Amino acid sequence: MSETAMKILRLFARAVLPWLTVLLLAPLQAQAADVFDFIPLGGRTLLAKVFASRPPAGEVKALLSAKHTREEWRSYLQDHSKAITGLQGLNEKELLTLADYLSFNMPLPTAKIPANPAQANWEKLLPLDGRDFTLEYCQSCHIVTVVITQKRSKDAWLGSMNKPSHIQIKLTREQREALASYLILNAAIPIDEVPEELRAGGATY
Repeated sequence: MSETAMKILRLFARAVLPWLTVLLLAPLQAQAADVFDFIPLGGRTLLAKVFASRPPAGEVKALLSAKHTREEWRSYLQDHSKAITGLQGLNEKELLTLADYLSFNMPLPTAKIPANPAQANWEKLLPLDGRDFTLEYCQSCHIVTVVITQKRSKDAWLGSMNKPSHIQIKLTREQREALASYLILNAAIPIDEVPEELRAGGATY
């Protein structure tokens, strides 16, 4: 093979190799991104999806600036589902999860409420939810399956979070309560719904 042909092959390899790498890694990255899809969405993501339906700015501001209990928020969301069309796609558990999230995180500070809701990046702007806390903190010591397959009371969850082995987790008291509340609503996932690579083999607290 001539020197010119070798140069052409080398240039071709340099151009093609990065694309081959992307094509080979894409399925693995997608699999990694999807492995936790079985864990129900938290309030932050649910609210971001609701806002993606572009509700009137007044409805958005009302959601972000009010203070209610979970049950009050639940009734409010049901009453406003015609004006906020994104709410219509939520099932009962998702609606309750969203109401629970709002009860812990609203109202937002006035400075954080965007002047133009249609251009806001809600995924980044909204406070973290119970699912976020579960994935960020609960996997530091054990597989996430230990958490999301259990059915426990609020006192039991908070008791575990306040043990010496968990007290170093950097969550405020209110964030711990929000996490416990999310788990009460969304944990107790049957083990056969957990991807095989995440099954903990009966691990518990």
